[in-house]
Amino acid sequence: MGGTSAEREISLRSGSAVLKALQNSGVDAVAVELNNDWSGQIAKAGIQSAFNVLHGTLGEDGCVQGMLEVMGIPYTGSGVMASALCMNKKLCKQILTHAGLKVPLDITIAADGPIRYPVFIKPVSEGSSIGLHHLTSKAEWQALAIHNSENWMAEMPVKGVEIAVAVLDGKALPPVEVVPKSGVYDFASKYTSGATEYFCPARLPAETLRYCMQRAEAAVAALHCSGAPRVDMIVDSGGEPLVLEINTLPGMTETSLLPKSAATAGISFEELCLSILATASLENGEMMQSGGAL
Repeated sequence: MGGTSAEREISLRSGSAVLKALQNSGVDAVAVELNNDWSGQIAKAGIQSAFNVLHGTLGEDGCVQGMLEVMGIPYTGSGVMASALCMNKKLCKQILTHAGLKVPLDITIAADGPIRYPVFIKPVSEGSSIGLHHLTSKAEWQALAIHNSENWMAEMPVKGVEIAVAVLDGKALPPVEVVPKSGVYDFASKYTSGATEYFCPARLPAETLRYCMQRAEAAVAALHCSGAPRVDMIVDSGGEPLVLEINTLPGMTETSLLPKSAATAGISFEELCLSILATASLENGEMMQSGGAL
């Protein structure tokens, strides 16, 4: 847990919650709070398997996964390839489209900004809605003072019900409906108490919920994700879900979306953590032996 990305503090919160749950369940777990010498810290911990709750750059994009592969330490979450692809939202959208899944329409960012407004803009490779902005004019784009637009992407806004569908070991859990009071589910809406309302299961017809769960499973399969990824979607007025992105290592605090979905399915937070730990493996197929660490 921890790491050096912009999501370090969220990772520490997730790690603390998971560590407590594993220890309460009798797992010989220790916290490995990564700072600089990651390989040295992990080697010193002497772990047999890793419960990965590193969010963001280096922890979620295939980098730490590759290091753990080299070290021969089974880990939770997706492997190197899936992690890298899902972290790059442009590449992820291309694969989802190829798999027949609907995604929001891309808007070209020209030298002086997006070619049309309103748009959502976000970094190509970040998580936790860091850098997400809803822009309605060129003046708002200019106010952001973005120097390298190649690292950003713009999408046409989609009206509908925003949901998050967690997929545990290939099977979708009940979707969570996300209703930010600001109208935009950005970083502040995610992590400010009372800024967002949540409904689980989402307030959609039963057949629409089932369809969204099937689409989430298809999205995860298309990217070869494993563990407990979360698929963020917007369901339009016709009941068709558009995939916004796939989060390979979603938040694991007791109030995060994945635990909410699990609770609705009758899975306690401790049971959820044990289930995720049981999926720890290497891409060559080796599974974990025993124990766990963060």
